[in-house]
Amino acid sequence: MELDQLEAYKREFGSKEQIGLPPLLLKLSRERFDDAASLIRFHEALLFFRAYPPNREVLFLTDFKLRLIPKKIEQLRRAGVDLTPFEEPDVSGIAGTALSAMFTYDMTRWLAEHHSKQVEIDWEGYDWSLLGPLLGRLHPFANEDLLVEANIPYMDWFRAAKRGRGSDLRWLLSQIDSAELFAQAKIFVRWQLGGSRSTRTNGRLPGRRKPFFHDSPLIRRADVSLANELESPAIKIEKMSRAEGEKMLDFARETSAMRYRELHGFTYGDPDHVVRADLGRGVEVFVSGVPREHRLPLRAYHAGMFFKNGVPIGYIECLTLFEHMEVGFNLYYTFREGETAWLYARLLRLFRQLLNVTCFAVDPYQVGHHNEEAIESGAFWFYRKLGFRPANAQVSRLLRTEESKLQANPAHRTPARTLRRLAAGWMIYEMADSRTGDWDQFETRRAAMALRTSPFPPAIRRAKNAPEESAYVRALQADPALRRRILKLGSSQGAT
Repeated sequence: MELDQLEAYKREFGSKEQIGLPPLLLKLSRERFDDAASLIRFHEALLFFRAYPPNREVLFLTDFKLRLIPKKIEQLRRAGVDLTPFEEPDVSGIAGTALSAMFTYDMTRWLAEHHSKQVEIDWEGYDWSLLGPLLGRLHPFANEDLLVEANIPYMDWFRAAKRGRGSDLRWLLSQIDSAELFAQAKIFVRWQLGGSRSTRTNGRLPGRRKPFFHDSPLIRRADVSLANELESPAIKIEKMSRAEGEKMLDFARETSAMRYRELHGFTYGDPDHVVRADLGRGVEVFVSGVPREHRLPLRAYHAGMFFKNGVPIGYIECLTLFEHMEVGFNLYYTFREGETAWLYARLLRLFRQLLNVTCFAVDPYQVGHHNEEAIESGAFWFYRKLGFRPANAQVSRLLRTEESKLQANPAHRTPARTLRRLAAGWMIYEMADSRTGDWDQFETRRAAMALRTSPFPPAIRRAKNAPEESAYVRALQADPALRRRILKLGSSQGAT
């Protein structure tokens, strides 16, 4: 009941009832939790109120109580409680826990370098036969078995190759430089998080900042006009130094990895071109591109991580071609009762400013295609109520029927089977000065498959290789003939 009340306070900002929040935090922090699920709920509520504090007292209380979490987890461990719920993707990364995950070769190398004492190969449950292709590189005589024997003691060969003590992971990475071989081996690493600052519990943006206190109701989706936000005054942007950019990207890599995520723009982010923007209401976002060797052939790539009162609360990934931007937005589960619509609108305002885009697209996965989490959260309606429309004509017809039902009966709730059908295509938002419908049937994949050589004139090829890809985007936007050609290559005129 007390945890229910704590979670209910998330919906009572600005009310007199929330005066009971500090004493409830104190009471719950003194309790001994008997199961993982209850402690997880307490942790997530603490983290939410650390990002969205109603006052200074709650800000200090949540920071202090979060530092007690590892002790409470240790109490569970000593009591023999199953701790595997702490490794679920929605909650992984809590201080005092561990997780096992598989990353790319480059990200694994980064983890081994920056968390050498906490990260090791997770051999438990491993399929030893996957080591076969690696062993030929690791031991000069491994083929004595590999080429002719049916029952090969793979791990014995690994130990014979390595010899000595020390980390299996660091030794393995010192012996190979092939991302392909590493991927074939499907190596999982186990990360003992301990109480480090990189955990979700303790992760904070470095530096002191004036906190933003929520002493009034949170901004609701109904209160947000995406059209107005996109036309609002420019957001102040600050370029970071290379050292600051590197620290920021390291933070983003850690924050993503402990959630079983790896983002191209964080793994290969360009520390020379990181910018910081203050979106207001305690929200900061850091955006970077990628260096030339990691760029996409057609689209420009940018990624950003955003913070609320210094707490990382999500990331965004943007792929831009001419004035068209595909937007991947992820607000971490813990913070989804916050000001999601306002935050999303502000992020689009920022990218409009950075890249002069006028058309935003959301892929089907984001709204629920093969994504049950998005179906359960009603993600389709989140985008629809902000003004996005389906690009698919069949989905548009279904939407008109569903909106008629809602108009006739405001209590109507769209069933999951209908949400899955509504998620069958892209969602598009076009600003007033954007040409309606041009990108409805476009797929970058289709355009790329139709090409055999670069479609770009020399000036645009040079812009593609400029230090920052915003120069490339603006060069594309200045070439309407090229736009028409790429649109034609990537559009299916017969699609419905």
